[in-house]
Amino acid sequence: MDSKEFQALRKRLDKTQKQMAQLLGTSLKAIQSFEQGWRKVPTHVERQILFLQALKRGVSEKGRRCWDIRGCTSQTRDACPAWEFNAGHLCWFINGTICQGKAQESWPQKMKVCRKCEVFSGHMKRA
Repeated sequence: MDSKEFQALRKRLDKTQKQMAQLLGTSLKAIQSFEQGWRKVPTHVERQILFLQALKRGVSEKGRRCWDIRGCTSQTRDACPAWEFNAGHLCWFINGTICQGKAQESWPQKMKVCRKCEVFSGHMKRA
């Protein structure tokens, strides 16, 4: 996540920098540093802000599941944590999911795949 995306998400959540710091459990200086590009947004902060955005948009358990959208085989579904936890609408939030035929092992690797997927992008569209 770059500084512009971080700032855009903060604004979509309608939070001041101070409110965002409190919400993410970090300092105001850290938020300012993320937005200025002086510090890289840590993985745990990125995950949390993306999750909050999805909640604000209304994560729906009734929506289409990732395994339906992607046409996963039963073998792939059985090996995937999203299937195990019945979280096809939050697959992008769970590490180790099986996408593109293999487990996505790191957060940056996973997000590269997720940002191209309609499950994730559906939660990130402007409200």
